[in-house]
Amino acid sequence: MGWRKDANIKMTSATQAVLDEPRDPPAIQIRGASYTLLVLELPDPKDQTFYSRLADKIGQAPNFYRFAPVVVDLKDLADAPPFNMAEMGRRLRQHSLIPIGVQNGTPEQNKVAVDAGWTVFREGRPSLVEVGADGDKRTVETPDPQAEDTPAIETQAPPAVADSDSPDATAMVITQPVRSGRQVYAHQGDLVVLATASPGAELLADGHIHVYGTLRGRALAGVSGDTRARIFCRSLEAELVSVAGYWRVRDDIPEDLIGQPVQIFLKGERVMIEPLS
Repeated sequence: MGWRKDANIKMTSATQAVLDEPRDPPAIQIRGASYTLLVLELPDPKDQTFYSRLADKIGQAPNFYRFAPVVVDLKDLADAPPFNMAEMGRRLRQHSLIPIGVQNGTPEQNKVAVDAGWTVFREGRPSLVEVGADGDKRTVETPDPQAEDTPAIETQAPPAVADSDSPDATAMVITQPVRSGRQVYAHQGDLVVLATASPGAELLADGHIHVYGTLRGRALAGVSGDTRARIFCRSLEAELVSVAGYWRVRDDIPEDLIGQPVQIFLKGERVMIEPLS
């Protein structure tokens, strides 16, 4: 059907002036966020076996490491001769790791890192983590309880819940599903989730973690270093579980435990996963 001439709309001069008036562009939003980063300790940048050994480690859990952001720790290289960080970044990206910054570097090393397109991090609160059976270790940053809260991480210091083994006998109780991309941190206490944690969700607690639905995503208990912390869930489908900084990924969990009610705890420096009777 064609347009009728009498249906044409004529704009008044006032209407045209409003339409022609310049409008302010949308405001640029910049906000804080909190993420879990891998920290890669660099023992010797000249070690010719470093990248082959790194490839072996990544091969143990390729899905976990793929495109993972990495902070390179230079604490053991204060007296090392200068090395090409841009080239090191290229080699790390070849292994699907994305270097984003350094920590514990000298002023000269920090300048080289910035020139390579990285940033400089203050030292986080790392704990040793188990990567493989051969005893090599990596570190992973854990949340800083003194850091300012941001919109990306939900924290709470709630009323006490009876649990004498938790650091301060307090708990955060979540009654709704924890959706993908959401991070919940129970500061100085336990985290109790009465629903399901979705893939991509992240649960953190200074004490224990209890999930009464399916545990997917990541669960990190004892993030301030409490080796007594445990994780309990009705159905284990997590991509990563961690206690006091030591962790295991999905590829390192026996298939007969997937989908089962389990408890997760530390025995020495090894993360143990046992079925709940």
